[in-house]
Amino acid sequence: MTSYRDAGVDLEAADRVVDRIKPAVTKTWHDGVVGGFGGFAAGITIPPGYENPILMMSTDGVGTKAELARQTGKLDGLGWDLVAMCIDDLVAAGARPIAMTDYMAVGRIDVDMVATIVTSIAGACEEAGVALLGGETAEHPGVMEADAFDVAGAALGVVEAGHEIDGSAVAVGDVIIGLESPNLRSNGFSLVRKLISEIDDPASVIPGGTDRLLEPSILYTPAVLSLLDAVPVNGLAHITGGGLPGNLPRVLPTGCGAEIDTTTWTPPAVFVSMANLSGAPPAELFRTFNMGIGFVAVVDPSNADLAVATLEAAGRPARPIGSVTAGVGDVELR
Repeated sequence: MTSYRDAGVDLEAADRVVDRIKPAVTKTWHDGVVGGFGGFAAGITIPPGYENPILMMSTDGVGTKAELARQTGKLDGLGWDLVAMCIDDLVAAGARPIAMTDYMAVGRIDVDMVATIVTSIAGACEEAGVALLGGETAEHPGVMEADAFDVAGAALGVVEAGHEIDGSAVAVGDVIIGLESPNLRSNGFSLVRKLISEIDDPASVIPGGTDRLLEPSILYTPAVLSLLDAVPVNGLAHITGGGLPGNLPRVLPTGCGAEIDTTTWTPPAVFVSMANLSGAPPAELFRTFNMGIGFVAVVDPSNADLAVATLEAAGRPARPIGSVTAGVGDVELR
């Protein structure tokens, strides 16, 4: 007889994972969560105060940063990366993230590894006030190497109808506020991995070595929600893959471009290390990495000072980095 275990699936390990992660996951729950832990599905009530709520969703993954984390065994930041990539996309549309689910595919269930990642997802959700409603860990023996894994997630948010932010209110002369990013977050790691594979000791050329590269993503959502409560915001952009040139045009309406003054901030040292290792020109670096600006808000000039003060009071350093110009969706870096 050949059993499921003989085929490479360990159901007992899956049960142990569920037991390990339950406290961290249920800690993100509140009275609005509908259902119980371990059921087939869970739900969440829409927060009070909405007259005509619109539900919005986003989905994303950690990308190849997960592979570097696997190689080094430094896994406890990946949950923050996953949550940031999902919920910061939602808030860029003006939505308040309220719930999330995750999915992990593994070659073989390692209870400690899975529990570490899911616990970090729960920790990030708790900081953002997002309920982690559930998830799935799927064992893929014979398809993935035993120690291989990938992680992805989906987030749910809510916004009042008519309050969505899609960039249509952006106008020539608006100020572009940049929110600082202290690290790479979760983008550009295919290049990062290639670069560090060619050197024996990453710490010799990157201050902090792989620990610095694997620092978890910060969450912009709480600060941006504070901004939305305080200031009329015309546009929001989450600066992920493609950098400023690839993401800012997504909120520029017809007839608008953007001019960014790259001298208004100093990229953290990790970006300088990537520039030195790759030898890539600035234009290429700005399309690969966030280069120290992980999120932008576009506001009327009369609201710029209050926007910066609000963001900084919420713990996210910010500054004007450019303006909206007449154009065709182009972003000029100078």
